[in-house]
Amino acid sequence: MKELHSLSLLQITLFLPLLMCMNKSQGSPTSGTKYSISITTKDGMLPLDISPSAQPQPFLPLLAPSPLTPFKNYSMPQSKLSGLCSLNFSAAEDIMTTTATDCWTSFAPFLANVLCCPQFDAMLLVLIGQSSKFSGVLALNTTHARHCLSDVKKVLVNQGANDDLRKICSVHPVNLTEGSCPIVFVDEVESIVDSSRLLTACRKIDPVNECCNQVCQNAINDAARKIALNDMSNSNGNHSLPGKTTRIQDCKNIVLRWLASKLDPSAANSVFRGLSNCNLNKVCPLVLPNVTSVVKECRNDISNQTSCCKAIKSYVSYLQDQSFITNLQALKCAASLGKKLQNANVSNNVYNLCRIGLKDFSLQESGCLLPSLPSDAVFDKSSGVGFMCDLNDNIVAPWPSSSLSLLPSSCNRTTKLPSLPTATSSQNGLYINNLVLLHLFTSLILFKRLL
Repeated sequence: MKELHSLSLLQITLFLPLLMCMNKSQGSPTSGTKYSISITTKDGMLPLDISPSAQPQPFLPLLAPSPLTPFKNYSMPQSKLSGLCSLNFSAAEDIMTTTATDCWTSFAPFLANVLCCPQFDAMLLVLIGQSSKFSGVLALNTTHARHCLSDVKKVLVNQGANDDLRKICSVHPVNLTEGSCPIVFVDEVESIVDSSRLLTACRKIDPVNECCNQVCQNAINDAARKIALNDMSNSNGNHSLPGKTTRIQDCKNIVLRWLASKLDPSAANSVFRGLSNCNLNKVCPLVLPNVTSVVKECRNDISNQTSCCKAIKSYVSYLQDQSFITNLQALKCAASLGKKLQNANVSNNVYNLCRIGLKDFSLQESGCLLPSLPSDAVFDKSSGVGFMCDLNDNIVAPWPSSSLSLLPSSCNRTTKLPSLPTATSSQNGLYINNLVLLHLFTSLILFKRLL
């Protein structure tokens, strides 16, 4: 087994048919199914039985890095950078390493929404915020931003990040400037906003309660509005000026950078990841195509259950090609698709009828749902890159009530949600028994999507 863990992703994916033959009985890995895997080693065939426990814990599928891109924890040599960026990369060295791992090479597009881009955005806020402690300015000019973004990319790519990261996360030099916000100097910000209130609200947040109570978010929004409207005193009270919303959003970035200058880099990064997860878990990030094929087989009184289930599973298989999502996002996706089908006269609960689970909305074959709490990928020299999955059970996707017009909310205490998408400390555990299985499955499915 030690030899298997040392294999690279490239070796696993190219030689997987020769390494593994697997007999699978009916059922899923979390419902008590027993898997028998035979792995070819230099000593012959090694049978391996993997039997899930009655109450499996979340686990970490490992994604080994390519041997062509060795993972190294160091910054790009200074001679290869532009020399025109004044951002202090060493102040956020650990955060940049985390970003490189979260945005690891070929896996970045599949983890963009849940891991990579939220961490990339947080890292940029921290870099500019820490720089402002010496410059006194909370934004870069366009030219400076262009050089810095280029240098940031070089450092991250040198540590294993995807070379197309800026495109994946839609980050441009203008995102590092002040945009339309009229205030960029630290002392000006502190003369306008209630610094004490802002720090008290955001110094440390509860990633669960903050999404519902919005204490820090409200403090940030209030500060951004004050800054944005500060130079509008001569507008005769008319704040309905063009671009007001954009200006407030740009000033929100200034406030976040100011926070990053007052907090420890790691603390600021944690706060920003928590805030981004509040927005991330509110919506379904998947593209739901036209449901005509499903409606044709499943509308009203279903005449052929087999045809209906084949249609809905074919539809869901398209969703499985898109990306990994969190468990709360899976709830939103299930509800969105359910309402879409109901509006097209599909009245039967096809999720229950056809055994469509929450895991079916995430990238397959592993069916990994990421935790609703912020998480990061991890790197291990012997095992590669991996990330946490919240696979406590095969939860059937909830069919939306016909009387419920809104999507289910984790903040609505009257809404009955499945037990799976609950942020708990158990998400920090490892389910070792399924580790190898998910390693092989995940490597294979991601490799197939890169062909």
